[in-house]
Amino acid sequence: MTLRFRAIGTDSDFTLNAPRLIIAAYTGRDAAAVAAHIEELAAIGIPPPASVPAFFELDPGLVTSDPVVTITGSNTSGEVEPVLIRHNGRHYLGVGSDHTDRDLERTDIAASKAACPKPVGHQVIALPDDLAALSWDAIDIESDVDGQAYQRASLVSMRTPTDLLSRMNSTLGELGDDLVIFCGTVPLLTGEFRVGRLWRLELQLDPNTSLTHSYEVLPGHG
Repeated sequence: MTLRFRAIGTDSDFTLNAPRLIIAAYTGRDAAAVAAHIEELAAIGIPPPASVPAFFELDPGLVTSDPVVTITGSNTSGEVEPVLIRHNGRHYLGVGSDHTDRDLERTDIAASKAACPKPVGHQVIALPDDLAALSWDAIDIESDVDGQAYQRASLVSMRTPTDLLSRMNSTLGELGDDLVIFCGTVPLLTGEFRVGRLWRLELQLDPNTSLTHSYEVLPGHG
């Protein structure tokens, strides 16, 4: 399978052939806060991860830029995430949604993530060769569901790409080129998951540079 993206400011697409898809979770910088969150989730039946951060390698066929996705589960929800893309030794930043089956999440986190497509915007931003030069903390992300604000935050509380890649390589080993990495998310405004039909995602680097993607969820059968 292939994935096609376009870097802002260029007139051509680039294609990832047979990329690897990694979903990163529990990517907050504050270890104590992450540990407390894991305890909160355990209290409602969600099992703790094998590692922190946790990394789940999934079928890259789940990644899609389609405006409409079909999902079988009745209790699913999305969450906005910065998406790090690596191709030909170059890194790009996109915006996506780690849509997840919340019923499955209570027994098997990996299965809950594998049960849903991973929407991602077609447009991306080329990053500097030195990822440490990226003004990560100044990036804002947000999501809406059915026209209502769902998430609003900066990335200041999340691990930087250099930190995340280092930890990922230590956990999974060197993964090579052509990667799509969902980098984690920020808290929900209400603290509660919402099942919704229309999802809108946005990542803003500065007042003049932003990425957006919207998708609609339709019920499947199975």
